[in-house]
Amino acid sequence: MAERTFVTVVSGLPRSGTSLMMKMLEAGGLPVLTDGLRRADEDNPRGYYEFERVKQLPRGDVQWVPEARGKAVKVISALLEHLPPGDEYRVVFMRRRMEEVLASQRQMLVRRGEAADATTDAAMTALFDKHLHRIEAWFAGQPNVRRLDVDYALLMTEPGPRIEALRHFLGPDLDAGAMAAVIDAGLYRQRARSPGASD
Repeated sequence: MAERTFVTVVSGLPRSGTSLMMKMLEAGGLPVLTDGLRRADEDNPRGYYEFERVKQLPRGDVQWVPEARGKAVKVISALLEHLPPGDEYRVVFMRRRMEEVLASQRQMLVRRGEAADATTDAAMTALFDKHLHRIEAWFAGQPNVRRLDVDYALLMTEPGPRIEALRHFLGPDLDAGAMAAVIDAGLYRQRARSPGASD
């Protein structure tokens, strides 16, 4: 595996395919920074690939970031702007149709027996759109950050070109076959206009 000095960040909205991407990168040979505290469940049967300290970024906990150099770490889009500026980041940003994101979130709440958010889909879409515009502005002002957008639906249905783009972005030493083998179209459950997918 080639030596990488940058931090690979897997990001996107919740339920947009970030855990799948983490698993793909791990299978391809890229070390991942996780703590295993959040266990796999029906919503993410192959694991969440989270690192709890990431959630403390807004409080200034950045001492772990050097440990992420040469590895992949999951950072949801809401926390990206709290990454410290001293490192080089390559962000794999997952894109998924908004109706699928919202449907997947609802299904996750149902499985957990939690009350669904009373906020309407239209209101949530407006909030997410506003958030994504803010993140776009943040990306534009970060000379130390490179980004690759990956469409979730295309990754699930036509993975080859997406995997090659990842290898071009992160390094050709990533094992394309192993990454492709991780993709399970059966977990693409919340397709647009269709009855849930792994985060």
